Amino acid sequence: MDRIAGRFTRVEPRRRTRRLVLGLLSDLPRKNCWTIAEWAGDATPDGMQHLLNRAKWDADAVRDDLRDYVAEHLHDDQAVLVVDETGDVKKGSHTVGVQRQYTGTAGRIENSQIAVYLVYAGRRGHAAVDRELYIPRSWTDQPDRSQAAGLSPDTAFATKPELAVRMITRFLDAGHHASWVAGDEVYGGNPKLRAALEARGTGYVLAVARNHEITTQAGKSRADALAKKIPKRAWQKLSAGAGAKGQRFYDWAYIDLPSTAPGHRHLLIRRNRTTGELAYYHCYSPKPVPLATLVRVAGSRWRVEETFQSGKGLAGLDQHQVRRYASWSRWVTLAMLAHAFLAVVRADEHTRQPARDKLIPLTCNEIARLFITLVAQRVHDTAHRLRWSHWRRRHQARSQASLYQRQAAAPT
Repeated sequence: MDRIAGRFTRVEPRRRTRRLVLGLLSDLPRKNCWTIAEWAGDATPDGMQHLLNRAKWDADAVRDDLRDYVAEHLHDDQAVLVVDETGDVKKGSHTVGVQRQYTGTAGRIENSQIAVYLVYAGRRGHAAVDRELYIPRSWTDQPDRSQAAGLSPDTAFATKPELAVRMITRFLDAGHHASWVAGDEVYGGNPKLRAALEARGTGYVLAVARNHEITTQAGKSRADALAKKIPKRAWQKLSAGAGAKGQRFYDWAYIDLPSTAPGHRHLLIRRNRTTGELAYYHCYSPKPVPLATLVRVAGSRWRVEETFQSGKGLAGLDQHQVRRYASWSRWVTLAMLAHAFLAVVRADEHTRQPARDKLIPLTCNEIARLFITLVAQRVHDTAHRLRWSHWRRRHQARSQASLYQRQAAAPT
């Protein structure tokens, strides 16, 4: 909190931000302005809502501080930047960026809001360092709707790979280093993203679909067609990194791809040792690298899923109940900051206290539990709880009365 204190010109929003971040780390079953305000000891949620909506502070500047904090404490010369999106299912049509679209969170097409995140993954840990909200054409084609949700009048449509380029560029232009970028098929199939990374000399291992066309000396071929030509002796059993159930072993092979441009390009193929299912990756490196390095980078992509899971479960990343863009960017930035704090503490604890017999290393879940219990636990009297019960019921009564009035006024 000291690191971001200078981003607030007044003491009130600075102190309230601290309480909000502590609330995001708390063990509340549901985290929003109402529940966090009650937990923090506020009389109403008005102050928390003001902090997210109208208070004077720059969420992008706090994001830059967060990025520096993560890169400093989780520094790794072989770090991987992992890019991926996650969706939040929403009701109605007024929340910024919402439309009916596929989201992996629900596993189907839903009314949802999607954001693209950039995760810094190193040997010491991983945490999100940037975010971009995906704004569909259904919003950018309607300037009045966009402005009502707090978007800039000149907001233009950008694809998810374009948002990824924007975040990676910000990270590298800030003076930080990352040797590799990893992502799924949404990003691997985009030639502009690959070209942007190659122009900066940044290596990548990006997943592609089986029908992805690869240029070889014999012409263009599908990725799955090339995989069929790999001899048995070319496959190697290698681990993609440790998972919840131990090392994740797969069979791997790669094909060198010809190019007149500088650097080295490969098609990397992963084979499941049980089912035989294949996965494909388009790879680039400025210098020659062994197969084990490409496998390590490919395995780093799972870190983004772990970041989403812990960011949502421990820091309320997806529990925002806001409609406007400024409120969304402020909430997710502070949630990312809360999760980054846990990731950094975990990395430091692992350095100072290596794993002992009969004890697994401290996890982010355990660190959050200990921190809130021992350091930041809020204890309130009965009067505070009753005041909040009264406030909630009064607010709900007003909302109910307003709904009945609208229904009565609606034409039959």
